[in-house]
Amino acid sequence: MDSFIIIGTAGHVDHGKTELVRALTGVDTDRLKEEKERGISIELGFAPLRFAEGVTAGIVDVPGHERFVKNMLAGAGGIDLVIFVVAADEGVMPQTREHLDILELLHIQKAVVAITKADLVEEEWMLMVEEDVQELLAPTRFSTAPIIPTSVITGEGLDELRTVLEKMAMEVDPKPRIGEARLPVDRVFTITGFGTVVTGTLFSGHLHTGDTLEIQPSGLKGRVRSLQVHSQKVEEALAGQRVAVNLTGIELDEVSRGDVLVTPGAFPVVRRVTASLYLLERASRPLKNWQRIRFHLGTKEALGRVRLLDRDELHPGETAPAQLELEEPIVAAVHDRFVIRYYSPVTTIGGGEIIEVGGRRHRRFRDDVLAGLERKLTGTPTTRVAEELRSARMPVAMTELASRTGFREEDMRQILKELEESGDVQIVLSYGKDLFVVPTPLYEEWVYQAKETLKKYHQKYPLREGYPKEELRTRLWKFLTPRLYQALLDRWAEQGEIIADGQNLTLPEHQIRLTGEQEQLVQEMYRIMAEQPFSPPGAGEIQEMLGDNLDLLQYCIQQGMLVKVSEEFYFLQDAVNQAWDILEKHLKGHGEMTIGQARDMLGTSRRFCLPLLEYFDRQRKTRRVGDKRVLLSGPGKRPT
Repeated sequence: MDSFIIIGTAGHVDHGKTELVRALTGVDTDRLKEEKERGISIELGFAPLRFAEGVTAGIVDVPGHERFVKNMLAGAGGIDLVIFVVAADEGVMPQTREHLDILELLHIQKAVVAITKADLVEEEWMLMVEEDVQELLAPTRFSTAPIIPTSVITGEGLDELRTVLEKMAMEVDPKPRIGEARLPVDRVFTITGFGTVVTGTLFSGHLHTGDTLEIQPSGLKGRVRSLQVHSQKVEEALAGQRVAVNLTGIELDEVSRGDVLVTPGAFPVVRRVTASLYLLERASRPLKNWQRIRFHLGTKEALGRVRLLDRDELHPGETAPAQLELEEPIVAAVHDRFVIRYYSPVTTIGGGEIIEVGGRRHRRFRDDVLAGLERKLTGTPTTRVAEELRSARMPVAMTELASRTGFREEDMRQILKELEESGDVQIVLSYGKDLFVVPTPLYEEWVYQAKETLKKYHQKYPLREGYPKEELRTRLWKFLTPRLYQALLDRWAEQGEIIADGQNLTLPEHQIRLTGEQEQLVQEMYRIMAEQPFSPPGAGEIQEMLGDNLDLLQYCIQQGMLVKVSEEFYFLQDAVNQAWDILEKHLKGHGEMTIGQARDMLGTSRRFCLPLLEYFDRQRKTRRVGDKRVLLSGPGKRPT
């Protein structure tokens, strides 16, 4: 399978970047009239470069003028490999240094130096320029970058440069094609008859014709009408490619540079990121807490302020944890690299790596906060995920964790499995393709809360069957969805922590026992009611017999001793069974029965007989037809 990378240019204004790209690709990337007239690049330019070994590169030609560094930053975010351009006749210049700083801060993987305009200088001068470049690169990640003198006039060095680029391109780590699509927008325009077109480097995932995508941070949705990669129409675009996306449902004025085209719901939109922030050694002054800065991520520029978490000033050459509070929403992911510039004067001063996207505002000078951020930044995958979960107060979805930590979902599934095996997390629910996890300390805290609540309930209401299930959720975990709550209950029941019986919850050791006094009250009540089984005392009298203890009354019902026939009367279960035997026998022999007949057979009054007959109606043992009852139940079936 072909791989796709982005090669960027960098260097001072008028050092020959655009001419070099044209010599390598045959494409003039200066497309604006003003660029033609002024002879400098103002906007980003793009050109394809195909290598023989199955690698296709898109070259991003960035402007070098100091006034257009923000445009350079918009193109630098997706670069894998850079051609660092230095003109032989001028050597290292201010934007040479600033562009190098930006490439360093963004952790661009590889670089090759092209010393252009070699035809304009003598060999001795060229050697001096090469030495200056080596000295400039020595303290950077590009200290071993090849340096190649070139000339677009004579052709010197162009074949060697192309060969070096091809070799380096083969060594570049490709962008992840698996996962959600993210394309920072760097150009927006319209084509008559087709509508809105956005372009950018596809950072991750893939796009297909017909896909529905979101423009963030606005949240507007559009459908992919067509795709182009290097001016060729395609059905699919892959991570690492320069892509033009023709969208339906999105107007031209609804999207702009800095927006991000994403899989719907895949990336958070935030105004705060927590990061490891580095201040360049050549920064002119320390960075103070709450200082206003310009924040650059992908193609986005946003104003914001820096909250230093472990100091009041960040000095040149130092790194510190910080939160960047932004004045407008952005789309970001963990591990994204960013650049900051002074608000005024506008110069590049630092950058770093995002540790958290969104999240809470951290308190400053807290050792636990600082240690946690360090673990997230430098720890193993399991350490980083465990740290992300450490402060969780409710179950976290695997998909959300993947978004917060920057891991792919398939990798996150394996990480969670390892954390479960080590006892650090509990996977409480598998729902569809997602998992919901709880850190073990929180899980154990919930188990303790549930058991303590049930224990106190049993102590207060020893005769009740159990704590109402939904009432426990409302009291302790109303933030849990019913599905997650039920998953926890099922897990606790399986582990023997609780017993879930219908709508009631009890502890395994809970048993309903009467005290000696309660036993006497129940026996006395039974004796009195058994003397006249079909003419029982009223409900109020029975409550008095049981000491006005409603729980004891409910116990008698639950144990099958009493049957609530109506709001006014309770009958002994034995009496109800006996009455039904008598009435059923009559109904089977005669087919029907009046209230008077039932009253006489039971030796009671209409006051007691009517509620009992209505009870049998509700139990679907009998049916009223006029002023009579007929049999509905099968033979020998007793009322319940």
